[in-house]
Amino acid sequence: MKGPGKPGGTGPRDRWPFFATLAANTVSIAGSSLTLIGVPWFVLQTTGSAADAGIVAFCATLPVVVSAIVGGPVIDRLGRRRVSVVSDLVCGLAVAAIPLLHYAGALEFWMLCALMAVSGLVHTPGLTARYVLLPDLAERAGTTLPRAASLYDAVSRGARMTGAALAGVLIAVAGAETVLLLDAVTFAGSAALIATGLRGVASAQPQRLAPVSLTTYRTELREGYAFLVRARLLLSITLMVMVTNGLDQGWSSVLLPVHARDELGGPADLGLLTAVFGGAALLGALLYGAYGERFPRRAVFAGAFLLCGAPRFVVAALTDGTVPLAVTMAAGGFAAGVLNPILTTVIYERVPDALRSRVSSVTTAGVELTMPLGGLAAGLLVERAGPGHALLAVGGVYLLATLSPLLFPVWRSMERPPDPVDGHPATAAGAAPAPGVSSSGPGPSAPAPAP
Repeated sequence: MKGPGKPGGTGPRDRWPFFATLAANTVSIAGSSLTLIGVPWFVLQTTGSAADAGIVAFCATLPVVVSAIVGGPVIDRLGRRRVSVVSDLVCGLAVAAIPLLHYAGALEFWMLCALMAVSGLVHTPGLTARYVLLPDLAERAGTTLPRAASLYDAVSRGARMTGAALAGVLIAVAGAETVLLLDAVTFAGSAALIATGLRGVASAQPQRLAPVSLTTYRTELREGYAFLVRARLLLSITLMVMVTNGLDQGWSSVLLPVHARDELGGPADLGLLTAVFGGAALLGALLYGAYGERFPRRAVFAGAFLLCGAPRFVVAALTDGTVPLAVTMAAGGFAAGVLNPILTTVIYERVPDALRSRVSSVTTAGVELTMPLGGLAAGLLVERAGPGHALLAVGGVYLLATLSPLLFPVWRSMERPPDPVDGHPATAAGAAPAPGVSSSGPGPSAPAPAP
């Protein structure tokens, strides 16, 4: 057995690749939280239009769907480490260009849209490349997949909390432009961690596949879609989260920033609320990692989604002040923290290693399909119906979507061991099922609600 941290090492002491990936994700997501708050506020400051904020959100998220649809085979061929590094570097350059052009007096609205589109196009493949490594890195670190998944989600939630709180303060003190420059620095830090931490990890290197051709590429891409269609629970989760992610995009990119501008204390309260949600979600993920395997997954999943979804929209529409919404978002964040550990475990119990990148890309494309329309629709709805009516309408649709685990029988299979799908093994390579809990599963790529 090789020593701790050595490339290619195995066993419980080889934890460096796992923790380097956690650190990279923490830095990258903290930076993305800066942009999540900084860009909508920058648009509202410079244009004053909720519709313009929705247009920017549309431009940022449409390429995400495109890259997710076609990205799986590309990740496998180029290698997960290389894709993650290049993704972070390109995102950093695109985000840095926004404030630099603004300082130079050269930033046009179409340029802002184009730069956000470039960032969206390359960001998702990098996230997917790190995400699909989780089972292998957990095995090298000597931990179970449910615990690794909970830790992975917990640090992501903690990063969002930290980034959101910092964004609110920095926008109030130094302006949204400073926030975007700091985000560019975080992308560079994430790229450096992955470049060094995953050196020599076999599963992070390019796979030896058939020579590149349009025919083989289509075949590999089709395998991911075929797997999704055959796995009924996987398809059901993808469809449900497709709806909720679109609604969450409208919340984070338009509805909450407009509510903070018109009814609350501005960017500081916006950062505070997002940080409260993220901090509570961090606690929820950690507690689920410690105790969640004792409880039935379907009941926990359904209850958590109901709590973290519609209530925040209703409270924002019907109450004044920051405190009621902060309490609601704390409860919703705690519930949201348990969702990704459940889904991540279920994914890797079903999807074999050979198809992991392709299926993850397909499900990511599915759950993000409505996100471009979510921000755009929310912006137009605010302009035409007003913020209050927009919040109630979106919250009502959210409630209907989150009832599906309680209404449709396919969701009961979350509690059963997965059957092999067309000859594929039920459990992914390197993925240990949750001790004492049988499940079936699917897999959107980290599809829990956005803060």
